Amino acid sequence: MNNNDSVLYDVIISGAGPVGLFLACEVALAKCSVLVLEKSDTADSPLKKFPFGMRGLNAPSIEALDRRGLLQEFELHKRFKNPHQTSITEGPRRQVGHFAGIPFLEGNINTSQWKYHLPSSPPASLMTEMAEIETILTRRADSLGVIIKRGEAVTEFRQTENEVTVQTDSHSYKSKWLVGCDGARSSVRKIGRFEFAGTEPEFTGYSAQVDIVNPEVLSPGRVVTDKGMYLQSQPGYINLQDFDKGSFHSSDKPITLEHVQEVFRRISNTDVTISALHMATTWTDRARQATKYRHGRILLAGDAAHIHSPLGGQGLNLGLGDAMNLGWKLAATIHGTAAEGLLDTYQTERQPIGMQVLDWSRAQVAIMSPGPSARALNAIFRDLISTTDGATYFAGRVWGIHTHYDLGEGHPLLGHSVPNFEFNDGVKMNDFLHAGKWISINFDSYPVKNSLGLAELLIRPDGIIAELKKA
Repeated sequence: MNNNDSVLYDVIISGAGPVGLFLACEVALAKCSVLVLEKSDTADSPLKKFPFGMRGLNAPSIEALDRRGLLQEFELHKRFKNPHQTSITEGPRRQVGHFAGIPFLEGNINTSQWKYHLPSSPPASLMTEMAEIETILTRRADSLGVIIKRGEAVTEFRQTENEVTVQTDSHSYKSKWLVGCDGARSSVRKIGRFEFAGTEPEFTGYSAQVDIVNPEVLSPGRVVTDKGMYLQSQPGYINLQDFDKGSFHSSDKPITLEHVQEVFRRISNTDVTISALHMATTWTDRARQATKYRHGRILLAGDAAHIHSPLGGQGLNLGLGDAMNLGWKLAATIHGTAAEGLLDTYQTERQPIGMQVLDWSRAQVAIMSPGPSARALNAIFRDLISTTDGATYFAGRVWGIHTHYDLGEGHPLLGHSVPNFEFNDGVKMNDFLHAGKWISINFDSYPVKNSLGLAELLIRPDGIIAELKKA
């Protein structure tokens, strides 16, 4: 076995997905040495590209990327329509999201209810793909000196009071900290014996690229039936939900054309015919969360810390939020500048948000399930989401508009993401956060166009307001 014990990294991150890469960038931005170990030999995969790899970024993720000067590098969203759309593509009737397959429309959302989301703020939602995110973050990581080693799966590790020794099949590495960002089947979580508590699945979900002989027999959009759900969001791209308690997903059986067609016909109650199956993957609504995000010098982030169904597209955003929260705290701990207990606030701040997302996922499954009770609830939710207040509420939840941390009593903005104030000279608040440092602002000395009645702000490196003073 080759031995790299002579190098002591500040942080080793297992997993080079978006969460691991973003965390690597955050820690490296604070002048810490970072090694990323990724089990896959290559970053390329058709599952990371359109349409399988489509992902929606919510407001906290978009703000985080903007605060690090990365948002302008995203281009894919300019070249296609919202994949949730069906026949309506423009105007106030445009679908911009959904809850349990029930769409909310752009024209029903009253953004004036979000008084801290200023006109100078970046958009509240944006479509991209996994491949684009990883390309941008890999480029950024390289520029910051992050070392990425592919084909290196973590097989074992042991920790002492001061460091962690990480083993792969062919190498040994040492670091001060190890973070598992290695997905739903995290090796770091399993080797570290983190408890992963939660609920078992209700369905097997299918995402498939197919050729359909008779697409006219299908109803448009996301259709909930008494057998499950089906959606043809793009020509030849289908999503299915079969309420089988997740049995097919866990069976390791091959996903054949015949099987997908049988499930599709049964759920849609049509004679839909598939002539070719080009690609397919399965997933479930299993919802689990680590009871602790840290054991000694081992931490978890992203899907390694929490899993749930992809309904509403919140998994990636939850993980990016973990990385933004953890990065500066871990770096301060490494540099010896952290206040006592700072690193423990990673769990106390992020775990409740993870639980909210898991419950949000469970609630969607509950009203998509077959049966008269679920259908009755579904009808009520449809009525609610068609109203202005309903659409505004659901959009606010899906887009993370009100995400915040409990930093004590006081002004409503305490613990919230700092609004992207526009200063009189045209500079915006997010521009000050590119370096990932604490920011203190006095609006009397540096006036803004709309101070929201505030005089002074102390802003954390992740853009959260830690202290404030009213005008």
